[in-house]
Amino acid sequence: MTLARVRKGDKVMVISGKDRGKTGTVLRVWPDDDKVTVEKINVVKRHTKPTNTKEGGIFEKEAPIHLSNVMPLDPETGKPTRVKTKVEADKSKTRVAKSGKSIESAARS
Repeated sequence: MTLARVRKGDKVMVISGKDRGKTGTVLRVWPDDDKVTVEKINVVKRHTKPTNTKEGGIFEKEAPIHLSNVMPLDPETGKPTRVKTKVEADKSKTRVAKSGKSIESAARS
């Protein structure tokens, strides 16, 4: 099992592209495609026809962006950081920011 750099619920900052500098929460991760969907980032318009059950119109939704364009935020400083993996004594792995603070506890709280 590999430990992902970014997981659902993490706070991330976009480091390149049209939404550069914006921050948001990861809504979904596609590990096979190396893509993530971030709340209120890369919003696109979707034109839909009306059906018997749904009303038609123009809807906005988040589109996935490549994993290389986002960086997790350090829980201590709030700045983008690289992620290291720390192996505990009981062989479990945790994600740790450059400052040494665990990202696991910050993302889950």
